[in-house]
Amino acid sequence: MENIRRKNNMIETYSILLIDMVCVSVSYYLSLFIRFHLIAQEAYPRDYHSMIGAYILILCLMYTLFLDGNRWFFERSNIRELYYTIRYTGIIVVGLVLILYLTQQAYEFSRLVYLIFAIINTVITFIAHIVYRRYMLDYYRKSVNSTKMFVLTREITAKDVLETLQQEKAWDYDITAAAVYDIDMVGAKIAGIPVVASMENVYDVVCQMMVDEVFLSLPGVEPAEIREMVHRFEEMGLVCHYRVDLFSKANPNTYVQQLAGYSVISFSLQSQDSRRLLVKRLMDIVGSLIGCVLTLLITPFVALAIKIDSPGPVFFSQTRIGKNGRRFKIWKFRSMYIDAEARKKELEAQNEIKGLMFKMEDDPRITKVGKFIRKTSIDETPQFFNILVGDMSLVGTRPPTEDEFEQYNGYYRRRMSITPGLTGMWQVSGRSDIQDFEEIVKLDLEYIDNWSLLLDIKILFKTVFIVLGRKGSK
Repeated sequence: MENIRRKNNMIETYSILLIDMVCVSVSYYLSLFIRFHLIAQEAYPRDYHSMIGAYILILCLMYTLFLDGNRWFFERSNIRELYYTIRYTGIIVVGLVLILYLTQQAYEFSRLVYLIFAIINTVITFIAHIVYRRYMLDYYRKSVNSTKMFVLTREITAKDVLETLQQEKAWDYDITAAAVYDIDMVGAKIAGIPVVASMENVYDVVCQMMVDEVFLSLPGVEPAEIREMVHRFEEMGLVCHYRVDLFSKANPNTYVQQLAGYSVISFSLQSQDSRRLLVKRLMDIVGSLIGCVLTLLITPFVALAIKIDSPGPVFFSQTRIGKNGRRFKIWKFRSMYIDAEARKKELEAQNEIKGLMFKMEDDPRITKVGKFIRKTSIDETPQFFNILVGDMSLVGTRPPTEDEFEQYNGYYRRRMSITPGLTGMWQVSGRSDIQDFEEIVKLDLEYIDNWSLLLDIKILFKTVFIVLGRKGSK
């Protein structure tokens, strides 16, 4: 059903985007009217507020296209819809505040307008979404324009397949009838769906029916016979879906593509959405450029302190493991004595982390200045240059050393299926307070499985608060 859902996601995205843009426009100009005409009779610069309106529309567009704000719109409950609407309005307001402050245009904007806009937009958008959803669902349930699907399956799987299709079907699909491949059940009903044909007459029956698409679930049937069925249905001009019984249907990132002239089915446990990955990379570039400037500004002071405190270079570099086993040089301000790596084996018995990672609360290899720059995370700032060149990301999983990586099994290796990050899920969930590597892996995989741009933004904000509060860093 994934291809079906992709088709409907396009309809959801663009139809609801139009509604949302109308709602934010109405909400914004209503908030201006209430603030400057009803609450106080004041003039306001129209050009300035027209520009603010344009910013709001751009934020609305970005939220819909890049944060998947209206994904599975027609499957949401009313309570879930209210949550998404409040979140959406909050992101619009926060984004607008950031834009105005970064462009130094906030001085003319009334804070009361923010509040009025947030309330009105939440109410109007929520009502508009509920009304639109009910109208579209009712329309497609009654309409001959809904996509009519015919199911051809085997007796052993018929009940499960038909129940699953009805429970998880896309909002504009109607399962109209079925046929059973290996037994004549014409006249019976399975999961409420009438069986109208057997294999002897299925093509003739479908040819005379109001059918748009055919769903084949035929485990154990020879590939040559499957190809013949697909060919016969395609000849009728029908879209044909074939259920592939290789892995669990739970994997959300399964898709068909062309590879070297072959049609292949690709499986992945992480998102392959190129739009969102592009935005993530743009965030990395902007964030790392700011971080690089900050690093250059503090380097003379940090370098002087490191040199006074202990002999050795200012910077420490080490080979780390990046995405899917790629090796790169990671850079830090040196926080340990120059013989730290040689002394590591002597201290392994005192490792406070259970598993494939080394941590000590009072590590004797750390210098006096090193304790301070580690506590404040200043030692990590040269990694902004790693992010700029693409070896790392702002948010991801922390890259292991070569020694650690050599001991990884397949489960641990999945941590490295994405670009490693400067910060990540486990860093904002306790950082060095976590004492078990298994817990670190669990948090990293939770991040990979639930990744979104909004999650990255949340982690970045949490990281800032944690660093400023100096929590959990050792």
